[in-house]
Amino acid sequence: MKFVNNEKAFTMIEMMIVLLVISVLILIALPNVTKNSKTIDEKGCDAYVKMVQGQVEAYKLDKKSLPTSIQQLSDDQYVPEDAQCPDGRALTIVDGKVDVSS
Repeated sequence: MKFVNNEKAFTMIEMMIVLLVISVLILIALPNVTKNSKTIDEKGCDAYVKMVQGQVEAYKLDKKSLPTSIQQLSDDQYVPEDAQCPDGRALTIVDGKVDVSS
């Protein structure tokens, strides 16, 4: 009986090495993804605050007074009713400046 050694296939050890390499790559990538998610939320909130601040200025030009709350801007349809940061933090207006509640 003659055995052929020219078969082209992965051995069990080669498959385990490939799985090990893939696992290491996943372990390296996951912390970066979660860290970037927090940065994205912060930048999204900063951008939303700037947009609402622009709406405060538009309200000031239209009504000749500053709004006292986000609800007032919402009632006059300058911002949506659920005006809050993408991460769920509420916005407040104090002396015409928009800020994020902690």
